[in-house]
Amino acid sequence: MTPDHASELTARVCALAPVVPVLVIDDAAHAASLAQALVAGGLPALEVTLRTPAALEAIREMAKVPGGVVGAGTLLTEKDVEAAKEAGATFGVSPGATRRLMDACEANDLPLLPGAATPSEAMALLERGYTVQKFFPAEANGGVPTLKAWGAPIPQVQFCPTGGVSLSNALTYLALSNVICVGGSWVAPAAMVRAGDWAGISKLAAEAAALPR
Repeated sequence: MTPDHASELTARVCALAPVVPVLVIDDAAHAASLAQALVAGGLPALEVTLRTPAALEAIREMAKVPGGVVGAGTLLTEKDVEAAKEAGATFGVSPGATRRLMDACEANDLPLLPGAATPSEAMALLERGYTVQKFFPAEANGGVPTLKAWGAPIPQVQFCPTGGVSLSNALTYLALSNVICVGGSWVAPAAMVRAGDWAGISKLAAEAAALPR
């Protein structure tokens, strides 16, 4: 898979809804119900971060949910890419980008949303062919003013800001011409997941899905 094709497929995923839930799942038993709740609320693209032992099994379970498009976040190594693809992930997300990681994603036909935190990083990814990138950590790196400033000199890149994004500031990010969607964890609070409050999570998802962009 070429970077150009990968970015085209990633753009399609990002276009599904204004918010991509960023999920840290401790118990794979919750995975299917969580995915169903988020999809029912209007958020079909789901990023399961590889930060817990349950993550890969959660991806396997979520991949079975009709209407869901499940990806793996926090990809750091070639082994992460291979394991995520084997588990059923259809896209990948990384906090940054290395040559070896991008090589692995391209070799395994896994569309990648690579992370950038500086103009030089964004330009290097663009040079390789990645026109859709993750801006991370968004708030710590200057948030909306920074992304707005990048828009003029680097208009070819569309960003998904993640890190510190919430319902209170998502709308401001989504109003930027170079933002395709945002990533956030607020739509699936850990306490609600543990309690099995799927109706409550669907409500949060519907609220996020209704954000204009």
